[in-house]
Amino acid sequence: MLCTWTLRPGVRSAHRALRASGLPCIARRQLMGFVRNALGLEPPPSPMDPTPENRFHPWDQSPVDALRERAARIKTLAKCPVTGLNVEYTCPLSGIPTHHSREAWEQDTQYHATKRYETLKKVNIYEHDLRSGRPFPEFDFPQEQGYDKVVNMTNWDLFFYTRGFYSMDTEFQLAAVTKMLSYPVTIASLLAQFSPYSLNPKGPITLEGLKSLAAVRYTLYSQSFNNSARAGGVTTGGALKNRPMRLFVLGARAEAQLPGHVWKQLSYLFPEQSFEMVFIGPESYYDRARGQYVRSPTPVVEKVDETLKFIHYTDYFHVLHESQDFFPYDPYFDCFFTFHPGFASPENRDTWLSNTLPALLDTKCAIFTTGFDRDDLMNDVALLNEKFGSEMDILMEPTKNVFGSTKWELNDLNPHEVYQFNMYIAGFRGKRYHTIKR
Repeated sequence: MLCTWTLRPGVRSAHRALRASGLPCIARRQLMGFVRNALGLEPPPSPMDPTPENRFHPWDQSPVDALRERAARIKTLAKCPVTGLNVEYTCPLSGIPTHHSREAWEQDTQYHATKRYETLKKVNIYEHDLRSGRPFPEFDFPQEQGYDKVVNMTNWDLFFYTRGFYSMDTEFQLAAVTKMLSYPVTIASLLAQFSPYSLNPKGPITLEGLKSLAAVRYTLYSQSFNNSARAGGVTTGGALKNRPMRLFVLGARAEAQLPGHVWKQLSYLFPEQSFEMVFIGPESYYDRARGQYVRSPTPVVEKVDETLKFIHYTDYFHVLHESQDFFPYDPYFDCFFTFHPGFASPENRDTWLSNTLPALLDTKCAIFTTGFDRDDLMNDVALLNEKFGSEMDILMEPTKNVFGSTKWELNDLNPHEVYQFNMYIAGFRGKRYHTIKR
């Protein structure tokens, strides 16, 4: 049984009709908003409601101090793609500093032909919306999921609908919420019984990937499995050992700063299982009181509730692995994630290749990694195949992440480069069965 938004019957019927129309989800939201207004079921829009018009300000003239400072930083650090000189001119279409001068802006035919300014404008208006001071009812997340209700994980739209989230009718609401939820829901979409990712050849999951995911899912759904077996007169083996599932996040930074109620969305989807979120890396613990990242010689533990705990290790994974802090590893209870790690990036390559990746492969547990875009992920996967091809199994071929963030981000060092968190995803694991020559 699917749960529904708390809408009036007339609106609910109109919403179902729109879903059957085949329109893209954003177009449906816009049309749905029109239907509600036409039927007089909602008050007139507030001047605080976000629109592209009332959220657009050139960053160097922004009413927000932080964005004026960011514009100044771009002008200090970025170079014009046409002249190679410092960026000094703010694009009038996007409101973001992009070129050295108006002449250089006009001469950049690629910039105009690709309409890059349209995406940059989205970066602009999303950042202003987050700092606008408007109410954010979309952050009022649902809590426990009823056992008689199924969550549809086909896409963001159906996930929000069947999970009972606030009805998000604008791109601004989607951008704000999906950026926060991308991390826990990406993990949930991989581990869930009704994952949107299917087996090859129709989907990206390989046979080895199915084996690893089946082990984790057996843990997550063991109680339901055993209840069903007993109801059918089948005697199952002993219950699984009672310990939390460990979800390791390597190179953690933003992920480790998400509030507990955001990560609880993962926990709510698997109510029979307790979790330990293990954040690892030099920037895995941010002390809000001191306003800085803190290194600790011992793990920093934060208990959200009885079913969810955060554990911050501020050293590198290979150091902890060599000291056997996490032994023994169990493919039924342990799973690893690296969110846009940049395995192939020049600044990170040596650390990953010489230390961390060999330690990761040694665990023999499933590892999933994401990238800012397709090229970012493909470079990482190519490096993995080149350096560890004979030592690993591919669990998930590179594919678009169903639950990537919809919010556009900007690289201040190159304002022409935009990206979204967790846009693509892949999986691998240390090889469990090696070929034997006879």
